[in-house]
Amino acid sequence: MQLAVTATLEQPPENEGSVNRVLFLVIAILAIVGIAVSAVSLQRHYAKSATRFCDLDERFNCDIVNRSEYSSVMGIPVAGIGVAGYAVLLALATHYRSRREAPLRLLVAALVGSSFALYLTYVEAYKLDTWCILCLISLGAIASITLLAGVLKARTS
Repeated sequence: MQLAVTATLEQPPENEGSVNRVLFLVIAILAIVGIAVSAVSLQRHYAKSATRFCDLDERFNCDIVNRSEYSSVMGIPVAGIGVAGYAVLLALATHYRSRREAPLRLLVAALVGSSFALYLTYVEAYKLDTWCILCLISLGAIASITLLAGVLKARTS
């Protein structure tokens, strides 16, 4: 009888794996949202015409942000970097999720993305004095991914 109790105590709870799968799934969905938002921003970066849906007033205007001197890093559009970054997060949350090091890599990638997003938010607030709705949605997505990746890493440590 004591052997059966010991074996039960050593096994992880049945729902632990399913909770981790849900975390990976939510991270993947948020990464898809990030890819979509970044793709629209990338399209707006190259567009010649003004955007109505994102031009609310002088304080909220995606076109000002997406076409500013801060919208490219070494000639690469920031929105393109966003698409690539979210694609990496999506790959880590789906294709590579079964690997032991996936939670750590996911957390590191999300922290890098969050740091970059916070820098861009600083630029919007203090350099451009204009906010981009798409950028704020992306900030929410990467912040959520970072939080969930932290939870996932803590659960797998």
